[in-house]
Amino acid sequence: MKYRRRLLALLLFAIIGGCASPAYYLHAVSGQVELLNKRRPVEEVLSDPATTPQTRRQLELVRRLRDFASRELGLPDNRSYRTYADLERPFVVWNVFATPELSLEPKRWCFVFAGCVSYRGYFAQDEAEKFAAGLKQDGYDVYIGGVPAYSTLGWFNDPVLNTFIHRSEADLAGLLFHELAHQVVYVGGDTTFNESFATVVELEGVQRWFERHGTAPQAEAYRQKLRRREQFTVLVLKHRARLAEIYASNLGDAEKRSAKGRIFGELRNDYAALKAGWNGHADFDKWFEQDLNNAHLAAIGLYHQHVMAFQELLMQQNGDLVSFYSSAKEMMNLPKTERTMALRKLSQPVN
Repeated sequence: MKYRRRLLALLLFAIIGGCASPAYYLHAVSGQVELLNKRRPVEEVLSDPATTPQTRRQLELVRRLRDFASRELGLPDNRSYRTYADLERPFVVWNVFATPELSLEPKRWCFVFAGCVSYRGYFAQDEAEKFAAGLKQDGYDVYIGGVPAYSTLGWFNDPVLNTFIHRSEADLAGLLFHELAHQVVYVGGDTTFNESFATVVELEGVQRWFERHGTAPQAEAYRQKLRRREQFTVLVLKHRARLAEIYASNLGDAEKRSAKGRIFGELRNDYAALKAGWNGHADFDKWFEQDLNNAHLAAIGLYHQHVMAFQELLMQQNGDLVSFYSSAKEMMNLPKTERTMALRKLSQPVN
């Protein structure tokens, strides 16, 4: 089959190039094979008497969202998210993030096709934990995040998964639009660019979905959720900037460690105060229940650093997503330094 030839090609190139070990690539390929082998056409799952009513309702919603994505958002019209796979686990992969103890610069790993990224993914939680344990022994701050979906960047037709099928309508829409956006624009080795671009497509796509197909309460609930998410992100990035100043200062390591502990404590306190105005919503409680460290902050920055810049770019294109994609592709082809400068310029307020 076509996808098996691609997997063999991927494995061959992996063995002769890239900085990950052949054992890691074998793990990745076997995980991808499992995922692809478990796919079933959505139509087949819908007609299966064993499919639960809840799953059937969600898959019908996915079909409408998938058609909307291509018809109204200009996202790829292909077989991605037109099949379904039940992996019988809560996440498809677990990503490992790592930073030095006194730095917010994430460790990077390079892979064939995907380029260099600031995390390393595993299809098995125990494998991720084993790898993370080794990094901790080497003195790194480490964070393991379960991931409900990922994009193969158009190499394969990505399926809908049990790991996200039962999410709310807004979350399901956002996830599909985000992952399809990676098939439009993706730069190997520039995670912040890729994730910020896809996040803007996600936000704009969900807003347009509710404008056309949602109810007023749904749209308002989504806007409130976005406001909470933005407030959380601003809060975390504020403390992240404080830590960056501490780490870049002339303080001794002991003083930096002390300041680090103090700032994380203040972050928790500030979140408690912020949440008090959320009418009982506790969107990020699980994040704060963890033993927070630099790696948690690095992960947040990766997804949101250039969101404002891309939103400004979309506004400059008068909300035309196809033109927005073209502009992003032009930026994608710039050297990384020039690309980053262009994004920073977009983020600057107009006098």
